[in-house]
Amino acid sequence: AKGVEIRGVRQQAFVQGNGVLLERIALNLVQNAVRYNIKDEGWVEVTTEPQQGCAVLVVSNTGPAVPAYEVDNLFEPFRRLRTERTGSDKGVGLGLSIVRSVVRAHDGTITATPREGGGLEMRVVLPV
Repeated sequence: AKGVEIRGVRQQAFVQGNGVLLERIALNLVQNAVRYNIKDEGWVEVTTEPQQGCAVLVVSNTGPAVPAYEVDNLFEPFRRLRTERTGSDKGVGLGLSIVRSVVRAHDGTITATPREGGGLEMRVVLPV
């Protein structure tokens, strides 16, 4: 409905953990990548791959430029880039804080890196 192309290569990657919570990681990241995207010719790339001792999920998107100094704030509850998240039609600002908590509960890591030209790359690494 937003006109965003979903693309990427997804390989099977198995991890142990709570299936509902693990699904929430991917769902929240993809929803955010679509929601915070550009209006014309935007895309979201979702890749999964098994690596030695871990499984990796990467969600990248086109979107507004994100200054590197703002990235850590995106994981804080009720925060959004340059504004507070409460009172917006884009959600209440809990998605990335929930993702971070679920990733940590599964002994994994999540990193966000601004993309040149705008958007983010979100990388989740979970042990197998």
